Order: sequence, then C-alpha cells, then structure tokens
Amino acid sequence: MQRDSIDLGTVKIPRLFRLYLIPTLLGMLSLCAVTATDGIFVGRGVGSDALAAVNICIAPTMVMMGISLMLGVGASVVSSIHLASGNVKAARLNVTQALATVSVIVALFLLLTLSYIDDTGRLLGSSDCLMPLVRDYMPWIFVCCLFQSWCGIGLFVVRLDGSPKYAMWCNVIPGLLNIILDYIFIFPLQMGIRGAAIATCISCVAGGVMVMGYLGFFAHTLRLIRIKLSHRSLMLTLRNIGYQCKIGISALLGEATMGVLMLMGNLVFMRYIGNDGVGAFSIACYYCPFVFMIGNAIAQSAQPIISYNYGSGDKSRVVATERLAILAALVCGVAVTFAFVFAPSAMVHLFLDDNLPAAKIAIKGFPIFSVAFVAFIFNLTAIGYFQSVERVMPSIVFALLRGMVFLVPAFILLPMICGETGIWLALGVS
Repeated sequence: MQRDSIDLGTVKIPRLFRLYLIPTLLGMLSLCAVTATDGIFVGRGVGSDALAAVNICIAPTMVMMGISLMLGVGASVVSSIHLASGNVKAARLNVTQALATVSVIVALFLLLTLSYIDDTGRLLGSSDCLMPLVRDYMPWIFVCCLFQSWCGIGLFVVRLDGSPKYAMWCNVIPGLLNIILDYIFIFPLQMGIRGAAIATCISCVAGGVMVMGYLGFFAHTLRLIRIKLSHRSLMLTLRNIGYQCKIGISALLGEATMGVLMLMGNLVFMRYIGNDGVGAFSIACYYCPFVFMIGNAIAQSAQPIISYNYGSGDKSRVVATERLAILAALVCGVAVTFAFVFAPSAMVHLFLDDNLPAAKIAIKGFPIFSVAFVAFIFNLTAIGYFQSVERVMPSIVFALLRGMVFLVPAFILLPMICGETGIWLALGVS
C-alpha cells in the first residue's frame, strides 16, 4: 500500500497541515453527507413516522461514537508523544488497547439493548405506534456502532501513521456506498426503514473493515500487537485507557453538546412554536454535524503535528501549527456563515418544500442560527490544541462551558427576552 510521505518533525508546517487538513475535511464532510442523505431518503421515501423512529434510536449511537472519539483522541495524543521519543512499542500498545476496549464496551452495549429491544425502545421514548418501525431499525443501526467505533479510533491512528488520504477514503467509500444502497433499498426494493438501516450497516462494515485491515496488515509504524492477559498487563491496560479517557474526554463532551442542542431545541421550539418549529429545527440539526465536523477536522489535522512536536520539545512548530489551525477555523467559520445567511432557501428545500410552515420558519431562522459558527469552530479548534499538549483541564472546561453551562440557560432565558429569535440565538450565545 502506497503511503503519503510525511515527516511530522521536519516537513514545513503549512505543507504538513495542508496534507492532513484536505483529506480529513473531505472525509468528515462525506461522513456527514451520509447522515443528511439518510434523512432525505427516509423522509421522502418512508415518511415522518420513520424519521421519528430514527431519532428515537440515534441517541445511544451518539454515546458510543462519543466514547470512541474520546479513546481515539487519547490514543492518538499518547501515541504521538511516544513516537516522538522513539518508543514505537508503547505507541502500538496504546492503539491496540483503545481498539480492544471499545470493542468490549460496544459488545456489552449490544448484549444489553438487543436482548430487550421493546424495553430499550420504550426507554428511549418510543410509542406503541412507532414500535414496529423501531424494531425494524434498531438492531441494524446498533450493530453499526462496533464498526463506527473502529473507525472513530482507527482513523486517528491511520492519519498519525502517515496516511491521511487513505483515512479520507475510509469515509468517502462507505458514504458513497450508503447513498447508493439507500436509494436501492428504499425506492426500487421498497424495504422501508429496515432497508435504510441495512444500507447504513453495510456501509459501516465496509469502513470498519478498511480501517482494521490497514492497521492489521498495511500500517507503517502503528500496527496492532497482541495484548497479554496477565494480571500485570491488564492493570497496565486499565492505566493507559484511564489516561486516554482523561485526555480525550472533551471529545465525548463534544458529542454530548450535539445531544443537548437537539434535546433543548426540540423542547423549546415545541413549547413556543409547536410541531412546525420542531420540524424547522430538525433541518438545522441535520446541518449542525457539518459545522461540528469542520471544527473536528481542523483540530484532528493539527493534533498529530502538535503532539509529535510537543513530545520532541520543538515549541516553535507547535505554535506555528496552532496559528494555522486558528486561521483555518476563522476562514471556515466565515464560509459556513455565508452559506446560512445567503442560501437558506436552497438548504431547506433539500428536506421540505419552501411553502410549508416549517420550511418558512427554518429559512427565517438559519441566518440567525449562523451567528454561532465562527465561535463554534474556533472553540473546537482550541479544545483540540489543549488535548494535543496534554492540558486536560482547559479542554474539559471549555467543552463544558459551550455545551452545558451556557447552552441550557441560553435556551431557557433568551426566548423569554427575544421570542423565536432567542431560540435560534442560543447556540451562538453559548
């Protein structure tokens, strides 16, 4: 397998950052396109009840992805520092421990939830009317969590190993496969919501196999190794996983932010506007992951460069990388803001006809909602820097401030002051 020629310690920072950023950004945006395409196909091909069933099942998968991102960030930072000091075996061990741990966690999650599908569905808020759709969707989409978790950790490692372009294709190929299979299963084959779930599952399996195949057989440095099962080795694994979680916990909090945003937005829109308000906000929620992933892509592109040079003691390269990351955050934030300000009708039309009440609310609200994006992407970039240099507390504090401490009060108080406009402003204020 041909790999990109990348030396984290000597290649000029602008070129190095570009080599990581472009494929990482394209790969993550293609991953978001999968989610948006699922919503379009399910909404137009199956109906609104199917969209409700999808929303009921999606929260646990976000938790699993948050755990994998937490371990992915932690393993990548620790491994970068070990590589900088020449300790390749320790780097490989941390990567293998992270993948083994997330596999065990997901296996336990599947055992607990899929053994009691109806109980799990009711716990997540399903009504009796929606339960048949939940039964069709939940088993397949929960199984995806294993392969998504492998990708969530493995793609950090693949990029660190010097193959950001391959990491990009690990997102792009499953994304394209999912779009093709969604269309075939939902429209020609008329398989309904189960077809959408099977399409997503197949695409996730493809991505997971691509990542694990690389780490098992083609990795240049960060190959998987055998974990010993002695008491001492298991204690070492627990210690390493604990430290990885400590470094990466703000990534888990980032996923939690999206969950809090969706939950609070739905509750407040329902209270002040009703079903049409929730429908309008749901369209915004399909676009939010794109903004989130842009910030993540910038942070993840800078992370291996910063961590490696931090580990080798080259502070000038750390500073230069972070400056480029901040500049990229500002440029991308402005570009996304422009799209929401000047093309809201086109963005909303993908999901709903323009003359529907929910569409009109969304078109009016998107420019206000876009106030958040420059600060949001910058926040993610800054948190990524603190993770990369093992400054755990600032990364946790800033993630909590954005996602919990300010967001919930903003959703409660701003509508009392500004009405509907206040709801759309809540994320920007936080």
